[in-house]
Amino acid sequence: MRYDNSPPSPESGSSISPDRPWYTRRSTLAVTAAVLAPTCLAGWVLTQALAGPGSGDPRAAAAPQPASHAAPGGGDGKAGATASASAAPASPAASGSPLPSGSPLASGSPSAPTAAPNPLAGRTVVIDPGHNTGNFKHSREINRQVDIGTNRKECDTTGTTTNSGYMEAEFTMDVSRRLRTVLEARGVKVLLTHEAGPERPWGPCIDERARIGNEAKADAVVSVHADGVSEGSRGYHIILPANVRGGSADTSKIVGPSRQLGERIAGNFARTTGSGPANYLGSGTGLVVRDDLGGLNLSTRPKVFIECGNMRDAKDAALLASPEWRQKAAQGIADGIVGFLGG
Repeated sequence: MRYDNSPPSPESGSSISPDRPWYTRRSTLAVTAAVLAPTCLAGWVLTQALAGPGSGDPRAAAAPQPASHAAPGGGDGKAGATASASAAPASPAASGSPLPSGSPLASGSPSAPTAAPNPLAGRTVVIDPGHNTGNFKHSREINRQVDIGTNRKECDTTGTTTNSGYMEAEFTMDVSRRLRTVLEARGVKVLLTHEAGPERPWGPCIDERARIGNEAKADAVVSVHADGVSEGSRGYHIILPANVRGGSADTSKIVGPSRQLGERIAGNFARTTGSGPANYLGSGTGLVVRDDLGGLNLSTRPKVFIECGNMRDAKDAALLASPEWRQKAAQGIADGIVGFLGG
């Protein structure tokens, strides 16, 4: 095709007569094209309309289907969904195209991502709130002697109080309930040895407290307490079971894991609460071993006591009476338990 305005030469082989002026021949061609163009366009439109979507225009496949093309089946929306699905591009599997190796579709429907298993699932922890607020009214019951393996001891005691009258039993129950909430949020099954109240107006006795943990096959047992010694004695300490064998007591299998549990709790409790280890026993380690506590002697599960502070010291008592500090105490104990369980 020529792109200049010079007249065509006779040697060009044009079928248009060379006798006519070149500009006349050019005008004739323009008129002819103008006449033919609308006719061709109308023919193409008619062809597309008859052929339907997908016959040539890639936009046709994406265009919404008119209502008259919906599959029959009523007005419940299912027919429309079927029609829309039929208009969607075919998947590689449906079209017969080979699927790339490793594609989720190569082995069937793609599977949803699975969550990592919770290492604490199925674990059981028993929390033992020390004493009971009703013990003060049931001295005869709690003074009854029970067998602790190596000897006999009172069923329970009243516990101590702050100088302002805040009871150890109130403190231990509050911290234990907070501790339960924290652990349950991590997926741990938690049992309390008692909830006080009308159903448990006193106790339970120390041998029953141990039995509850044993029968639950607890992975860890923690007895929550606060001490009641002289002013100036401050800090927490963890009581660990001694190696005791006598009568119904045999701690040989739990001494090692109980120490691990106690060490975990001690470190996390100090970090979370800001409290230091007791300055009046334990040589600054915050760990004390005892063989005279029935709750430890009779346990067959890893178990420790925690004395969270001294209720008879004004500074410690102010902490123990603070709800905010008690929440920190619960968190610290929980973190230690979770660390021991491998969570």
